[in-house]
Amino acid sequence: MPNQVIFKDLGRVSYQKAWDYQQQLLDQAIALKRHNRQLSASDADWKQQQHHLLFCDHPPVYTLGKSGKKEHLLLNEIQLNEQGFEFFKINRGGDITYHGPGQVIAYPIFDLEEFFTDVHRYVRTLEEVVIRMLAEYGIEGGREDGYTGVWLAGTASSPKRKICAIGVHLSRWVSMHGFALNVKTNLGHFKNIVPCGINESDKDVTSMEQELGCEIEIEDVKMKLKAHFADLFEFTYA
Repeated sequence: MPNQVIFKDLGRVSYQKAWDYQQQLLDQAIALKRHNRQLSASDADWKQQQHHLLFCDHPPVYTLGKSGKKEHLLLNEIQLNEQGFEFFKINRGGDITYHGPGQVIAYPIFDLEEFFTDVHRYVRTLEEVVIRMLAEYGIEGGREDGYTGVWLAGTASSPKRKICAIGVHLSRWVSMHGFALNVKTNLGHFKNIVPCGINESDKDVTSMEQELGCEIEIEDVKMKLKAHFADLFEFTYA
């Protein structure tokens, strides 16, 4: 039987509230793993693991990963407050990034021991979810050597452009955090940081609407992402 995943769209939610909720779900998954390891699958007390996929977006916020550098945030605390940004140091991998309205943010809380225990494959599969969704809009997403996330190739008039940032954290093979896809994001907010540590002149950030030059319905993007998640991770929705 394929794994079952509980999907929730949290809408717009504060970063702290979403982080706390992810941690709650992760702790529950780890507790259930410990419980089941003392039992056999035929034991009456054995319980099916619960996997979750959360979609949301956040009010404007900058988050700094474990390997990030604080100097990649180009605003001081006073400027952050004046301009209405929050800032968090968090436990995902990666450097600094921006989250805000107009993104689709995906937080999978998966027990990877029930999928595959390979962090590299997990990140590549998250990228592939986005790459396949972008292809449905005629956008050719890909990967960039040395970086995570989904990128668009450079052209004669445009540098290489990052359209989706990825940063994950695993505890006892249970995942949290995930990706932030720019659909109709205010790209000017990326100018307050060195996004994901990228300060090369031949790289930039972009969004789906920036690339297509037209309005995109976020609900359609979510529907397509949900389908590709289920296909690539081979699960059904509960």
